[in-house]
Amino acid sequence: MACMSVLTRDEAQNRAQLLDVHRYTIELDLTTGDETFDSRTLIRFGARADADTFVEIKPAELRYVTLDGQPLDPGGLDGNRLPLRNLTAGEHELRVEASMRYSRTGEGMHRFTDPTDGETYVYTQLFLDDVQRVFAAFDQPDLKAVFDLAVTAPEGWSVLANGVTEHTGGGVWRAAPTPLVSTYLVAVAAGPWHSVRTEHRGLPFGIHCRRSLAPYLDADAEELLDITRACFDRYHEKFEEPYPFDSYDQAFVPEFNAGAMENPGLVTFRDEFVYRSAVTDTERQTRAMVIAHEMAHMWFGDLVTLRWWDDIWLNESFAEYMGYQTLTEATRFTDTWTDFGVSRKAWGYDADQRPSTHPVAPGNVPDTASALLNFDGISYAKGASALRQLVAWLGEKDFLAGINTHFKRHRFANATLADFIDSLAAATERDVHAWADAWLRTTGVDTLTASVDSRPGQWTLALGRDGDRPHRVTVGVYDRDLHDGRTLLLRERYETDVSQDTAPEPRTGTRPALVVPNDLDLTYAKIRLDDTSLETVLRGLSGIPDALTRAVVWNALRDMVRDGELAPTDYLATAAAHLPEETDLALVQGVLAFASVHIADRYLVPGRRPAALATLTGLCRDLIRRTEDGDNPGLRLIAVRHRIDTAAHPDAIAAWLADGTVPGGPELDPELRWRILARLAVLGDCDEAAIAAELERDPSATGQEGAARCRAALPDEDAKARAWDALFGSDDLSNYLFTATARGFWQPEQADLVRPYVARYYKDAVALAERRGPAIAEAVGRWAFPAHAVDAEHLKLGEKCLRKADPTPALRRRLVDQLDDLARALRVQQA
Repeated sequence: MACMSVLTRDEAQNRAQLLDVHRYTIELDLTTGDETFDSRTLIRFGARADADTFVEIKPAELRYVTLDGQPLDPGGLDGNRLPLRNLTAGEHELRVEASMRYSRTGEGMHRFTDPTDGETYVYTQLFLDDVQRVFAAFDQPDLKAVFDLAVTAPEGWSVLANGVTEHTGGGVWRAAPTPLVSTYLVAVAAGPWHSVRTEHRGLPFGIHCRRSLAPYLDADAEELLDITRACFDRYHEKFEEPYPFDSYDQAFVPEFNAGAMENPGLVTFRDEFVYRSAVTDTERQTRAMVIAHEMAHMWFGDLVTLRWWDDIWLNESFAEYMGYQTLTEATRFTDTWTDFGVSRKAWGYDADQRPSTHPVAPGNVPDTASALLNFDGISYAKGASALRQLVAWLGEKDFLAGINTHFKRHRFANATLADFIDSLAAATERDVHAWADAWLRTTGVDTLTASVDSRPGQWTLALGRDGDRPHRVTVGVYDRDLHDGRTLLLRERYETDVSQDTAPEPRTGTRPALVVPNDLDLTYAKIRLDDTSLETVLRGLSGIPDALTRAVVWNALRDMVRDGELAPTDYLATAAAHLPEETDLALVQGVLAFASVHIADRYLVPGRRPAALATLTGLCRDLIRRTEDGDNPGLRLIAVRHRIDTAAHPDAIAAWLADGTVPGGPELDPELRWRILARLAVLGDCDEAAIAAELERDPSATGQEGAARCRAALPDEDAKARAWDALFGSDDLSNYLFTATARGFWQPEQADLVRPYVARYYKDAVALAERRGPAIAEAVGRWAFPAHAVDAEHLKLGEKCLRKADPTPALRRRLVDQLDDLARALRVQQA
């Protein structure tokens, strides 16, 4: 296989100075077989000088190329680059005809056949540099152009694209030409879609899914469309620039690698968001937030696009912040920042404390391979947190004024961080440039440490700061309720700026029982409570009145465990004491997930794991008993899921599976049935016959994934050998089946059985990532990593791999992060 070249920043800058790309006319033929499709591209562009350049394409076969009517040798293709030599100044036409491969990894043009009904679907995912898997292109974000697309599809299919599509006969669908957009934002989704269409403010709106999911989409259609309309209207209240495209379609597509992709006019989502089984209201809120997030991209990312990938935060941080904020303002989901605090923000804190950390706005991203590594908790959660802090410091009015200036200055064009900051600075007298240097050009998490001094009638809070950023925080001051001794009453909240010159501020009154820095979670920093406040929360956390404050406190406890300052067993004891009283589902889910995945599976030595699982099982039983009256089905569902996952013995959950229900509800839907079967497989109370019977009951794509996970989880040498061969010995597994198999393979209960595979992992993972590319490299580093093996020998193996094996950039980044987490787990165990 010819070596594929990644685009460097210097190459992109040189090509942008040389070329002005006007229009792509693209014809795709999806009727040529199961393995490949035909792609014909006409690119009209201008050159500003005589020069050599290149166009990108990754074909199965490059058949025909002409430049200004003169044939070029297809044999000149070098990897993914077709040279255009001796280009003269002036206007040009490049024609490229090729056969292109369908993808099974969610990259390029992904092809999926639904096992439920045999129907086939294809869709594009062209981010970051995968447009060249579908058609020839000058593949960089600052060479925007008009895209004119036609697709030939099998009979019975419909075709979705960035613009309104029309079936013109003979299986040919034509999409309305786009405005100026970047290559990575072009989108096609074709198949026998089930569609629900409507109109809003004069624009066509649609939601689409596989036919086998039609009943589930229909059940939620009004909710999905209501959220879409509400966010659309709210953005038009915030933004002076109207929605810039001709329609708004949302397609829920199979085996999608990301949560969603902001293709203008055709947002694609992973179709797990079409719920086949019961979900909590927090999960519905997450789906709604993704809708709001992707819609924000229509302005920030699609209308105004980054010039190069070092400014990816301008896309993702803005959409992340705006998604949560707009959902809070425009829908019934008014507590979204609690979920952000307990789930997304923790993702940012963790990423920012690893060796792979980077600034929100990194100074130099040398090439596209490096850029792909920055889609992490820093670009999303930390960046969104920084913007939330900016709004607190700047004020929302000035913030939105700056945003609207930015849209006006750069509509349908490209912009940089400097452009963005200049737009904000035009709306305020504050020194936004200094703020950007402190917040966006630096790495790491500041720590705010509270110290409280009291004297008769007066107390003083001093906030020590480990770090250099200025912070505007809200301090929450709480007293014990003298009537019940457990409830904490808010005495006051006040704002304060934490900087180099901040002096302790005396407050009148008695010493509070609890002082919470960053009470409303408006800044991005770890906090450490004073000793009295820490004792108060360990004994009375459930008495804090506001869920967002509780999220801040739970995050503080989580950080203390990770930093070796709070025993993992103390965290478990706090969870057992206070979660039974918790009312916020996001908090229950977040605390249980950390307690099980991190504490029970990694932070405790193996001999203490059974006791931790027993604690979690008892906690889940308490939550199940609390919800017997049916008033809180979401809380009950979370408790049932975690009761299954923490089961140390099969009897109870096996009885649930046999009965088809949990006593008192819920009845077992497909998700719960596969969840129980997977745990039974781990515990050795399941066999191939039981898996096959369940797969016959649920032959869907999700069922196929459930069966793959169960088979890989069986505590049997032959089962492990078959799973390993499927993962690493062949390239047949799709991205989703690979992930399902990997998730089943490693189990803490089976450490002795899988120990020989720990050493094999590194050699096999490096080879697989090299063969199958970034999406599988991400999966092999995330899901197939032996995270349960927390020991010094494993750490040495991993460090040796990084030194000597030369893994691909995507796998290297994942291994760096995993090994840092492994080293942290070892430190926590030793503490």
